[in-house]
Amino acid sequence: MKDAFGLPQSLLVLGGTSEIGLATARRLIARRTRTVWLAGRPSPALEEAAGQLRGLGADVHTVAFDALDPTCHEAVLGKVFAEGDIDMVLLAFGLLGDQAHDEREPEAAVRVAQTNYTGAVSAGLVCARALQSQGHGSLVVMSSVAGERARRANFIYGSSKAGLDAFAQGLGDALHGTGVHVMVVRPGFVRTRMTAGLPEAPLATTPEAVATAVELGLRRRSETVWVPGALRVVMSALRHLPRGMFRRLPI
Repeated sequence: MKDAFGLPQSLLVLGGTSEIGLATARRLIARRTRTVWLAGRPSPALEEAAGQLRGLGADVHTVAFDALDPTCHEAVLGKVFAEGDIDMVLLAFGLLGDQAHDEREPEAAVRVAQTNYTGAVSAGLVCARALQSQGHGSLVVMSSVAGERARRANFIYGSSKAGLDAFAQGLGDALHGTGVHVMVVRPGFVRTRMTAGLPEAPLATTPEAVATAVELGLRRRSETVWVPGALRVVMSALRHLPRGMFRRLPI
């Protein structure tokens, strides 16, 4: 069960090698979390991540999970929930892709969409049902400001995150009053392996800053969290720019 401040004792990270996911796990372990499940493709990186979290004092388990195989989501995630209540699920997997390459290779673009949207819908629904059955818990969904308005530079990734964001908002409305809390997190450019080598956008942030924002959002039971907070105003302005003007922006 969560403590009096809304922080989880048990955590399931979907995307067990995600830098944002692991930064959030570290922060929560330093507060209250004692049991962590890392769900991801079996790999040395997944086991290394688990070992690092064990070194912080948590009881850490790994489970084989593939966002691109939704037919297995119910069985795989059901086994995790069968081991005991999960106070928080962090949906942190995602694929940035390569816009120029993916425009030329539609199969690659579909892989981005299936990972970021289809896989997330499947896993999100499975976890939401399990959380609802136990009567409590939070589902934290890593969206992106890229989903607020598709840009020429990354509209494949942005459109997949737009779909995910809308799904998570609707799921939150569907679960309102059930004891399950859905929180959508919209980071801007985050300095991670996934963005290494890309030009850094204004208001860039770090996995640790996102983790701090997640903790604060949990304490406040927020429904939407922007990281950094100033992006709320920036994206509100960009969202309402006339399309012709938006198209000419160097973004």
